[in-house]
Amino acid sequence: MKIQERTGAGHGRSGAPAQPSVGDRLPTQPRERKPALAALAVLLILVGALGATMLVLQAGDRIEVVKITEEIPAGGSVDDSNATSVLVAEDSSIHYVEWSQLDSLKKLKARNTIPGGVVAVGEMFGEESGVAAGKATVGLSLKEGQYPTDGLKPGAVVAAYRVGSDTGSSSGSGSGSGDSDSSSTAGNSTLIVDKATVTYVPGKKGDELVSSTNLAVTLTVDATKAADLAQAASNGAVALVLVPGN
Repeated sequence: MKIQERTGAGHGRSGAPAQPSVGDRLPTQPRERKPALAALAVLLILVGALGATMLVLQAGDRIEVVKITEEIPAGGSVDDSNATSVLVAEDSSIHYVEWSQLDSLKKLKARNTIPGGVVAVGEMFGEESGVAAGKATVGLSLKEGQYPTDGLKPGAVVAAYRVGSDTGSSSGSGSGSGDSDSSSTAGNSTLIVDKATVTYVPGKKGDELVSSTNLAVTLTVDATKAADLAQAASNGAVALVLVPGN
């Protein structure tokens, strides 16, 4: 009896296939592969790696050169106070002055005014300096007291004065009351050049002195003032004053 009941219960079931449960995923079609996109991605990776390699190689080709830190007037020279070293990419078409050549560069003169902040190249310097049109250079031999002891350096702007003394005599005549000839000395100074640029001055005291007390200084001035300045300099009657703003 039990066997028959079970068999009968099976007859009441539907013959339709069982539906999938809610949690089961429906089958999806396989993804379509795109080999062109994959090849492009690989190509981009290779290009990036090549660019990074080129940057590394260029960094390895840098050289240490001279950079001008302060303006150097025409006829001036490089020294430890107006130059420093920087690294630049090596380029055979540019005549860089390498840092190892600094001592040799100090012996040369600027052909024209060199502004601060530029990298030095060979064409800027020579054995002789070039003087701009309408300008002239005048050499002075100054005693202590005729120049400022602080701030006098290449590129500084100074005023040049003619200094000296005029001796005049005046005679007085009287009725014998003791009047006699008298003489008076009055100091006198005249402006020769209001703005002159220091082209050269020794880097340290005692370097290239004309004598034990004289200092050799070279000024660049307007050509119209050169004769007066040279005449006063030959008489040792020139005094320099720093112009405000140096």
